[in-house]
Amino acid sequence: MTISMYTASAPQLAHMLKNLSSILTKAEAHATVRKIEPAALLSARLYPDMFALTRQVQIACDTAKGAVARLAGIEVPRHEDGETSFAELQARIAKTVAFVESVAPERIDGSEERKIVLTLGKQEVTFAGLQYLQTFVWPNFYFHVTAAYAILRHSGVEVGKRDFLGG
Repeated sequence: MTISMYTASAPQLAHMLKNLSSILTKAEAHATVRKIEPAALLSARLYPDMFALTRQVQIACDTAKGAVARLAGIEVPRHEDGETSFAELQARIAKTVAFVESVAPERIDGSEERKIVLTLGKQEVTFAGLQYLQTFVWPNFYFHVTAAYAILRHSGVEVGKRDFLGG
């Protein structure tokens, strides 16, 4: 049995973003119940040289929408990075999920060999579609979703593996 590029990408990205949204809902409730200023959680980081929670969520969204757009051969939607609240992060996730779910499977299927060119820092990197998905998208996406989860867990938000994996 083979798995299509669409099945290996868009539904999985949307699923994990929805899980991240649920985790953020728990984080906001945690802040409210414990009378923690939301900005304290939004600016929390695991280590001083790592990105804060807000940036981790932004990058997870950017990775998802960029992957789907590039694999589909369409323009990547632009989102400003100005979120300063849980509500704004939730809106960004919702907008990203809506985009990911709007791309028809036939736009992505067959993209295994599609040329994907990224500029990473000052270097241009070229991937074939499947290589891009497996060696760039998935590791980066899960890194940032996991970092967001870990920041909140470390901050005392009661989330666990089931929250991360979803239902």
